Amino acid sequence: MSESNVPVAKNQQLEVTFTDLTQDGSGVAKVDGYTLFIPGGLPGEKAKIQVIKTKKGYGYGRLLELTETSDRRAEPPCPYYDQCGGCAIQHISAEGQLAYKREIVQNALERIGGLSDITVEPTLGMDEPWSYRNKIQVPVAQQNGKFAFGFYKKRSHDIVTMDHCMITDPLIDEIVQTARQVAEENGLTPYDEVKNRGVLRHVMARVGKKTGEIMVVFVTRTDELPFRKLLIKALTECYPQIKSIAQNINSRRTNAIFGNTTKTLWGRDVIYDQIGDVTFAISARSFFQVNPSQTEVLYGKALEYAELTGKETVIDAYCGIGTISLFLAKQAKHVYGVEIVPEAIEDAKKNAELNKITNATFEVGKSEDVIPAWRDQGIEPDVIVVDPPRKGCDASLIDTMIAMQPERIVYVSCNPATLARDLKLLTAGEYKVKKVQPVDMFPQTMHVECVVLLQRADM
Repeated sequence: MSESNVPVAKNQQLEVTFTDLTQDGSGVAKVDGYTLFIPGGLPGEKAKIQVIKTKKGYGYGRLLELTETSDRRAEPPCPYYDQCGGCAIQHISAEGQLAYKREIVQNALERIGGLSDITVEPTLGMDEPWSYRNKIQVPVAQQNGKFAFGFYKKRSHDIVTMDHCMITDPLIDEIVQTARQVAEENGLTPYDEVKNRGVLRHVMARVGKKTGEIMVVFVTRTDELPFRKLLIKALTECYPQIKSIAQNINSRRTNAIFGNTTKTLWGRDVIYDQIGDVTFAISARSFFQVNPSQTEVLYGKALEYAELTGKETVIDAYCGIGTISLFLAKQAKHVYGVEIVPEAIEDAKKNAELNKITNATFEVGKSEDVIPAWRDQGIEPDVIVVDPPRKGCDASLIDTMIAMQPERIVYVSCNPATLARDLKLLTAGEYKVKKVQPVDMFPQTMHVECVVLLQRADM
């Protein structure tokens, strides 16, 4: 279809029926086979919309009026919802969100993986799907000559200044607002990303949900943080839960939040938190799941699927700071963890020592390189656990797992599309999918995590 043959025109108003949802929560409608994406629409709903942009194969629209609504629709409680890009589906009820996330996984397995005979379990959700985030990272900018402090608007780098976030722990939400007030009152220069000038780029705070310990990090373009004594005094006097205040320096013209240098300004280098009965030391740049209560659900399901009796050798690919590895080590004979990030492996070793776990070995490198080397050393896993990034497993790692023939593979995924792609390869390699369990780690967003159990076909 050429642009001249597109059956709709910019600014045209139409009546449509929504048939699907995109990965960013937009409604999908068809007009004479032409696809339109319209934020705010839900499958089954009818609406009046206005076309705002057309391309060769698809276009975008704006919702004008709903004429028929879904029973999964809810009223968004957040006053910033229409502007902020942090949440995409507050207009869907809690039950509706869980149902859609199960459908996303089911559809991916069928369309991408060719797995039409797999039962996907109902999504495991939260009783209270609000205030769950244990970390908040707030961008700071100079906007229209003013100090802007909040989250980015949808599909832009313009900041929506706000004084609270409904999915973030209320205490750390309050703490970053206190930091904002002190910085603004004392003229601390916000970052200008166009000119790469100014001082303060981000304020980050995280809390140990079980320990109550809090860390605050100021991300700056400059080596010096002006008014740092005032900032430290204001925060520590008001909030005794703060155990660490740090500064991260990022002088590059980049969208990445953190730079390579972090220094502790006050207190400890780390805070502590627990998942289950495992304690973790968390530094300023440590990766740690932002929803610890659902992390416990996710890892508990991975542990259940691993079916450990205390006699198994387990390999944990993409082990990070050892979160899943240390869970597994409590019930396995020995766990071997591999991760490409050296700092994460150092953290994993420290966390093993912190928990007095001696049956876990961690090594830096690519899983597809390290795991065959372990095999050459005589290490034969009964179970392999993978928890890859959004891009999924490297193809050579898939080949390595199939060649090693563990009894079970437990796949923890944050991306249903790449999960389905990898399951297609693993099932072609004589493994069968036994269980698929979605977990809602990020309520109010379209993201869904999954735990999948694969078993060798000859068992």
